[in-house]
Amino acid sequence: QVQLVESGGGLVQAGGSLRLSCAASGRTFSSYNMGWFRQAPGKEREFVAAISQSGGVTSYVRSVKGRFTISRDNTKNTVYLQMNSLKPEDTAVYYCAAGQGLGTSAHDYDTWGQGTQVTVSS
Repeated sequence: QVQLVESGGGLVQAGGSLRLSCAASGRTFSSYNMGWFRQAPGKEREFVAAISQSGGVTSYVRSVKGRFTISRDNTKNTVYLQMNSLKPEDTAVYYCAAGQGLGTSAHDYDTWGQGTQVTVSS
């Protein structure tokens, strides 16, 4: 089973950019679909983006389309989330997840990282 470790979070001003990384252990990374979710204080965990095993298929929640880009490098066992034009409402803990499904529900993924905090100031 793969293990996931996120990095790249931090504090940024509105309009700024961050790139999150999620490093996976194990030799089976390329067999997993990968997703990014986020959870703001007092809110439920929300789907952000997903990418297929080969990287050929991606999906996004409407609120981040055109601003965020998910990508993966299977040679480095890493999935990325490039976040541009950040808004205060993007503030949340961001989690990466691995699963066999390619869905927008947390139930589609069975392995999760510990999360990385993203804070966007206005």
